[in-house]
Amino acid sequence: MRTWLGAALAAGLLVLPAAGMAKDGVRLTPDKAAKLRNAGAEVLFWSQAERDANFPNMERLFPGDTVAASDHPRPLPDGKPLALGPGDPAGAYMVANNVAGLLVLQHGKVRLERYARGFSRTGRWTSFSVAKSLTSTLVGAAIADGYIASVDDPVSRYIPELTGAGYDGVTIRQVLTMTSGVRWNEDYTDPKSDVARMLTEPPPAGVDQTVAYMRALPREAEPGTKWVYKTGETNLIGVLVARATGKSLAAYAAEKIWQPYGMEQPLFWMVDSGGGNIGGCCLSASLRDYARIGQFVLDGGVAAGRKVVADGWFAAATHGQADTGAPGYGYGYQWWTEPDASFDARGIFGQMIHIDPARGLVVAMVSAWPRATDPALSEARRVFVTRISAALDAGR
Repeated sequence: MRTWLGAALAAGLLVLPAAGMAKDGVRLTPDKAAKLRNAGAEVLFWSQAERDANFPNMERLFPGDTVAASDHPRPLPDGKPLALGPGDPAGAYMVANNVAGLLVLQHGKVRLERYARGFSRTGRWTSFSVAKSLTSTLVGAAIADGYIASVDDPVSRYIPELTGAGYDGVTIRQVLTMTSGVRWNEDYTDPKSDVARMLTEPPPAGVDQTVAYMRALPREAEPGTKWVYKTGETNLIGVLVARATGKSLAAYAAEKIWQPYGMEQPLFWMVDSGGGNIGGCCLSASLRDYARIGQFVLDGGVAAGRKVVADGWFAAATHGQADTGAPGYGYGYQWWTEPDASFDARGIFGQMIHIDPARGLVVAMVSAWPRATDPALSEARRVFVTRISAALDAGR
């Protein structure tokens, strides 16, 4: 359902879907679309006070889809309390790094759960690029359902407007691994970067917002030869899933994961100016449901007794298929891979789902870092996660 739909229709802010749009999609009026494009770019440059206020309340600021919670929430039983050492290491880490929620699952049981900065178990927090890993998973579901034949299909088979552009001949696999060879600038501090501009420029009439921007980008390398992190490509994956399935990302996520796996709070997923869910960003969920996403992956993508994704999907998706330039670290199908075979979904400003199959471990974290990305903050998080792993290994 759309929490804002009735009011928006009454106010004349949107009209019903145009032909060819994904099922459940909406089309915003030009005025509303322009406001959304401008607001979307501003998110990167909010003040700390705005981040603190808005990250748990994105649905109050932006239009989007709301997916209902499951009628049968998946239990997260308590496990043995995790002992990280003397004092309160978890609390100290959260204060020092603007962390609003921290949850540690081991073998599906809660070992540690903490909230701060006014956040609570019943609240939702924005994901930023953590959404990428869920969008990727929906590709695996679409393959299992027969909507997509193979990740080796050209992406233009499902988005024909890309024919003749920089993405001509690029495979779905190459888009998933961000090795398309198309030029992109992901500088979050530059208002003229692609990541800041991709939703701000109005598309031609009848053309999808993401497709319009991405098809205009030039190719700088042969497909499959160069990795460059591109949020726009995950937005393109979102268009791919919507085109292939005939359903919005939110509706397909509800059908395949949110309802059958037993998420306990509603999911909110922002839309772009064309009314489509933003594949590379901007879903909001509770901390416990972020942890459940991690557990769903550990469970092999099985929900309500049925396998949701194609055979071997997570083995491929969470394997380092692209070299990110750091020895031992890589990039799979929208997952960051680590030397010890663990892997992460990560979002700017400190959002994360860390998954370690060897330890049966999921660490979910939501934050309001003072900067979108920061090597020192990333290293502090890595050290803290390593401390969690060490405590588990020591039986604490």
